[in-house]
Amino acid sequence: MGSYREAIDAFLAGRDAVLDVAAHRRPGRTKAGLGVNAEQDVGRGVTMFGRAGLNNGHIESFAYTEVDHSLELGVAWKTRLGVAFVSNGLASDHREYLGRGGLGFLLGDGALSYGPERILEAYYTHSLGFGLSMAADVQHIMNPGYNRDRGPVTVFALRAHLEVIPFSSR
Repeated sequence: MGSYREAIDAFLAGRDAVLDVAAHRRPGRTKAGLGVNAEQDVGRGVTMFGRAGLNNGHIESFAYTEVDHSLELGVAWKTRLGVAFVSNGLASDHREYLGRGGLGFLLGDGALSYGPERILEAYYTHSLGFGLSMAADVQHIMNPGYNRDRGPVTVFALRAHLEVIPFSSR
């Protein structure tokens, strides 16, 4: 994985003509992180939940999404109807790299007016039987891609989920 700081320093010193974190990958480099999830049934089918995550934002992102710290709080009713608030952010080296025009695997358009990404999400899931369910989802995103110059944007989605139970052989 590449180091955002090494890429920035090499670019500013003129050693690299283009800001490119991939040019600063080193074998054996690791990226540590921590995640915590808590759920509490509060009665009458209502569950409150919270999730938090943090990782070393000084090293290149390469999976899932480009987020260095995240906090989510929400409530769900009978796992069918839910509302959540999410706040995502980037570490300082990651922000500076993108702000100077660097490209990540999902982010980067040559400019970054950094702002934490804030998402308000609501969903409804309906079981159709035979292990199939459909969900309607809406997300209102402030500062999409961590950029105050973008959005807000509202995203609507429909999701299908099929849960297959394997047959046992006798």
